[in-house]
Amino acid sequence: MGQTEVVIVGSGFAGLCMGIKLRQAGCEDFVILEAADELGGTWRDNTYPGCACDIPSYLYSFSFEQNPHWTRMFAPWDEILAYLKHCATKYGIADKIRYGAEVTDAEFDEATGRWTVTINGSETIDAQALVTGVGNLHQAKLPDLPGLDSFAGTSFHSAQWNHDHDLTGRRVAVVGTGASAIQFVPRIAEQVDHLDVFQRTAPWVTPKPDRGIGPRERRLHERFPAGQRAIRDVIFWGLEARGVGFAGNPKLMKGLELQAKRHLRKQVTDPVLRAKVTPDYQIGCKRILVSNDYYPSLSRDNVEVVTTPITRVTPTGVVTSDGVERDCDTIVLGTGFEVSGNLLRMRILGKDGVDLAESWKRNGIGAHLGITVAGYPNLFLLVGPNTGLGHSSMVFMIEAQVRYVMQALDLVRRRGASYVEVREEAQEQFVSGVQSELDDSVWQSGCNSWYLDAQGRNSTIWPEFTFNYWRRTRRLDPADFVLVH
Repeated sequence: MGQTEVVIVGSGFAGLCMGIKLRQAGCEDFVILEAADELGGTWRDNTYPGCACDIPSYLYSFSFEQNPHWTRMFAPWDEILAYLKHCATKYGIADKIRYGAEVTDAEFDEATGRWTVTINGSETIDAQALVTGVGNLHQAKLPDLPGLDSFAGTSFHSAQWNHDHDLTGRRVAVVGTGASAIQFVPRIAEQVDHLDVFQRTAPWVTPKPDRGIGPRERRLHERFPAGQRAIRDVIFWGLEARGVGFAGNPKLMKGLELQAKRHLRKQVTDPVLRAKVTPDYQIGCKRILVSNDYYPSLSRDNVEVVTTPITRVTPTGVVTSDGVERDCDTIVLGTGFEVSGNLLRMRILGKDGVDLAESWKRNGIGAHLGITVAGYPNLFLLVGPNTGLGHSSMVFMIEAQVRYVMQALDLVRRRGASYVEVREEAQEQFVSGVQSELDDSVWQSGCNSWYLDAQGRNSTIWPEFTFNYWRRTRRLDPADFVLVH
């Protein structure tokens, strides 16, 4: 059995940020466990055509490591992956990452106050603290389509893109019209002979204020980082202003809805197609998408939007509820991700051997500030429950969470304790407060989104300004915790 002070699970933005801050604090006794053979999380796994961030790249980086090399306002996936590799190398944590190490179990021992972390079902590591940074947007969610296994052609999920499969001249069916689909549909529509886009719910789409960032501008950012930081700040507060409509007063979303409708009218002139792709729910209830080329791609002669529900898949095509079979030789599943499934793929046993997945199933998903869970000492969740965003950058939230975890670990060290555990009443107060705020928000306005769990409860979104989350996590309150020696 190996031994270390801190085990970090995942090597995306969250895991790397945690590792960097540990090393900067003088802690060398940690390991980052990564199930894949490369770092990057979401930006390693999603490589579909057109894949890019939908948050301005100026804000999509660590505050302590701005990137002057972005070539677009909305960075493509390969530039984000290169940035993460750069950070791992620059801050000296690349050698702390252990690849091919999938965490299958983690069990807390109350007698020793330590975690036993099992890798690949066999090897174990003894650790004082366990930090999960597994993220939400890379474990593919596969639809339950009868007959999909019988399909004789090629099928794959957008997060597992088959780059060896040439789409030129093919008949392709795309299932889903979410954030991934609106990026890859315009790219593949130009290649294929015919494309059927199967839409269950029309998304709200607003214009994408994208542009190239030329060599001269990049040199200026490199030479004068304060200027780039000023742009970053303007973008941050601009996105924060949208939070008023999301959480404060949904009626204020009307302006954004009018913008989206103008965008739709301008880009889709065919009244039949426009009716198909016009959403029937309040804007913001589902994730708002940004694109300048999605609607034009749907207007192509070789593209058809199908809104009739799919009933089954045959060896040669897709059958809808009206009995029509649409032939295809390729099926691309743009059906999103298992939002809570990544963390729960590993079995996490807290005090008295209580399984976190079973506890959440019984009592609802929740954590104090989305980071700590009563009954699971020295366990810290990054990108945990109710810390997701619908309007700004998760990197900002991750940095706030990592700072909070560092304070918790420092508290344990300074007090000479074995472990720290959040008080159940502190957790319940936070969770009930968040759910109360969500009740009056746009996210609870009636649509069926991936923000909601099986019980219809929103355990994903942070319902306030990101600045408020930064403020609430800025200083850990020892009164919220129990220290055990």
